Amino acid sequence: MLLMTNKATLFERIFEDEFMPHSDALYNFAYHLTGNEDDANDLFQEALMKAWRFVDKYEAGTNAKAWLFTIAKNAFINEYRRKVKSPNRVELQDYVVYQDKQDTPLTSGMEMREEMFQYLIGDEVTLAINQLPVDFRTVILLSDVEDFKYDEIASILDIPIGTVRSRLHRARNLLKEQLKSYAEQLGYQDKRG
Repeated sequence: MLLMTNKATLFERIFEDEFMPHSDALYNFAYHLTGNEDDANDLFQEALMKAWRFVDKYEAGTNAKAWLFTIAKNAFINEYRRKVKSPNRVELQDYVVYQDKQDTPLTSGMEMREEMFQYLIGDEVTLAINQLPVDFRTVILLSDVEDFKYDEIASILDIPIGTVRSRLHRARNLLKEQLKSYAEQLGYQDKRG
């Protein structure tokens, strides 16, 4: 009994001291993977639950952030695969909303204005990152936002370092193209030509 109590105390300490300091970064990563708050909350909670459940597999003092991000990435991929394999389901609420859109011409105009304001108020860089394909978005988030090294990213994503470099290069080029007009509006110029 004493051994189990000591083990539980050790697991709680690891969780609090090593995992929880990365909770904000983990949530941000989940949000950028999923693209919406509800799914991000679900992914974040699932990653923390799995981290708790498998804390005995974690080697204390190693890279807790990379370990958590790997769990979140795997959970995201598993959920994506599950959704792809399952047949499409239509919720009653979705149907009602769809019908309401079809019935009133004013609704679509209001939604268009709300969408326009979202883009005006939203951060252009975040929008550009969120528009990247998930493989590129993940690599750029891990590298440029979370400051992981190439070998850590390769380990988290379970891909070769060369693939990390290639995806990062392509992601940055895509972002550069997407943000070119935004940068010009801010007064930046391409000095290469």
